[in-house]
Amino acid sequence: MGPVMADESGELQDQLRRLAAGDQQALAELFARYRDRLRRMVKLRLDRRLQGRVDASDVLQDAYLDVAQRAAEYAASPTMPVFLWLRFLTGQRLIDLHRRHLGAQMRAAGQEVSLHRGALPLASSESLAQHLLGRLTAPSVAAARAEMQLRMQEALNAMEAMDREVLTLRHFEMLSNEETAAVLGICKTAASNRYVRALRRLKEALGPLPGWRG
Repeated sequence: MGPVMADESGELQDQLRRLAAGDQQALAELFARYRDRLRRMVKLRLDRRLQGRVDASDVLQDAYLDVAQRAAEYAASPTMPVFLWLRFLTGQRLIDLHRRHLGAQMRAAGQEVSLHRGALPLASSESLAQHLLGRLTAPSVAAARAEMQLRMQEALNAMEAMDREVLTLRHFEMLSNEETAAVLGICKTAASNRYVRALRRLKEALGPLPGWRG
């Protein structure tokens, strides 16, 4: 087995060793370990025109088949942390699904962002806004929800593509700064600076509204 990524836990290293030996239970355990994080990514980036027609569980099920097919290869020589590898394969499944269902309806510009590890569908400003607003339950927020969503979408659309993607990865997908930097192929300092800048823009746009805490 190749070198295990230095930041992986002892339990995870054991799962990877078992995986390299062909242990299918280890594969199931590994995927289950990150299922919730992968589901969050799929829900954020699934084109809204497909919601109701495609379920995140279906995407994850297809991704699991890809993971199983390539697991031995990865376990023998891991080139990135295991979660980022699982996220990459799941993202490729999501892209294939978009192309199969939407075809020519996919927007040529702005639909995908070019990343260090390949392209992924962009989370729409509407999807991001609704995801964040879903966390705000104070009664005073209800009346301002429509205005808040509009302001948020405008702020997101005005951001540089990379800043918005950093915000999506950090604030919505809950990736660490190190994971974000690895996904985007930029240094950790640059990822951190972009995240702070994107958050500041949101706070400037939403701060005056009730219920917004950033």
